Amino acid sequence: MNLTLHDKQALHMECGGCPIRHRAVCARCDSDEMDTLEQLKYYRSFQAGQTVIWSGDRMDFVASVVSGIATLTQTMEDGRRQMVGLLLPSDFVGRPGRATATYDVTATTDLVMCCFRRKPFEDMLVKTPHVAQRLLEMTLDELDAAREWMLLLGRKTAREKIASLLAIVARRDASLKVHETLGKASVELPLTREEMADYLGLTLETVSRQISALKRDGVIRLHGKRLIEIPDYRRLLEEAGDDSDGGMPA
Repeated sequence: MNLTLHDKQALHMECGGCPIRHRAVCARCDSDEMDTLEQLKYYRSFQAGQTVIWSGDRMDFVASVVSGIATLTQTMEDGRRQMVGLLLPSDFVGRPGRATATYDVTATTDLVMCCFRRKPFEDMLVKTPHVAQRLLEMTLDELDAAREWMLLLGRKTAREKIASLLAIVARRDASLKVHETLGKASVELPLTREEMADYLGLTLETVSRQISALKRDGVIRLHGKRLIEIPDYRRLLEEAGDDSDGGMPA
């Protein structure tokens, strides 16, 4: 991906005011480490529907999602495509030591990423143990999430799948603290019904039917096509088939 000076200077945000600071790759950094990151970082913005990077392309950067949501998609040799993951605020994009992208990354909403050139970032990991430690924690969290998704796809009912996806998006919204209060929340659904069906292994008709059922039963309220109000997050967790005392890790 070619980056112009305009791209790099188009956005700027002080690290202290960053909405993902508490759970991003820099979450454990001290002031000196933050100063080092401040010198390396630049921001990129993408419009909804824009491709961030294609699978197989040279990946000369790594990044954290600051705001917005992107999809990870893999294409088979016969042209079939499968969405294999979501990138939500604070998620890390790219892998140190890996020169090419493994998946297509596409912005599903307007997207802002805090980026670092891959090689300087790799060099910094050797000198900045707090960043290396946090990156390891995030990688293990990603592994846990993948195992949780295997359970969702393999054992959960269609209703539980829809409720689980809504709970995950709400829990990861950088502006919400629903995992602490288990109270009311509103989220902007990042996926169309068709994308939800693809991601969850359901038909479009099933997704629409289950969302309507959750609305009818008072679990969610719909405002337009994308805005979803969750009156009681604990009840949504119950509908997802998860324990309210920790069945879905924060």
